Amino acid sequence: MNCVIVDDDELSRSILEDLINDTDGYSLVCSCETGVDAFKVLQEEPVDLLFLDIEMPKMDGMELIKNLNPLPQVIFITSHPEYAAESYEYDVTDFIQKPLTHGRFLKAIKKAEQRFKVEKVNISSEGDSIFIKADSRLVRINLKEINYIEALGNYMKIYTNEGRFTILSTMKEIAEKLSGSDFVRVHRSYIVRLDRIESIEDHYIKIGAKHISIGKAYKDELVSRLNLL
Repeated sequence: MNCVIVDDDELSRSILEDLINDTDGYSLVCSCETGVDAFKVLQEEPVDLLFLDIEMPKMDGMELIKNLNPLPQVIFITSHPEYAAESYEYDVTDFIQKPLTHGRFLKAIKKAEQRFKVEKVNISSEGDSIFIKADSRLVRINLKEINYIEALGNYMKIYTNEGRFTILSTMKEIAEKLSGSDFVRVHRSYIVRLDRIESIEDHYIKIGAKHISIGKAYKDELVSRLNLL
């Protein structure tokens, strides 16, 4: 799992960094001192698990999770137990009162692993549609209505003319359900529908108001799929 630590206490960050780095299957993306710094990272990097303090300057932990979409799994580690009830309103994975021990850390990440397996959603396809689970119901999305798909860690955002859907999946799983003639991967985090591309300039694709970067590793494949004159 890709992890981010957010805590204004240097010692607490250092302890968590060591625990994560010593645990197989976990990768530390970033260790941040403020919620503002973490918010910037979480907009750009795929993150599965957030270790989060609550009372911090500039942006506290509660403010941070209220502004994240999608929200990765969250483990609160704080000196303020009075926030426990409110935190669970956001479906957090665990709430730990400082000081953090190795045993308590292991218990928390075991919860995260179990939850990750339970929440995994399989995408099914039928002809020119895919079915996804959204708000505890299956939703049919016509492939022709998809503009592009964005990957954020193990979450995927599917953008259509009707709106945006966020699901727990991987790029590989969703790519297998899409028609190879209609969609192309243009970046490690983006798949686009070819007939939705309005223009290509420099290293960007324009679809509506969205500008999508073209990754160097995917540029040749994109060019080969375009009907160039």
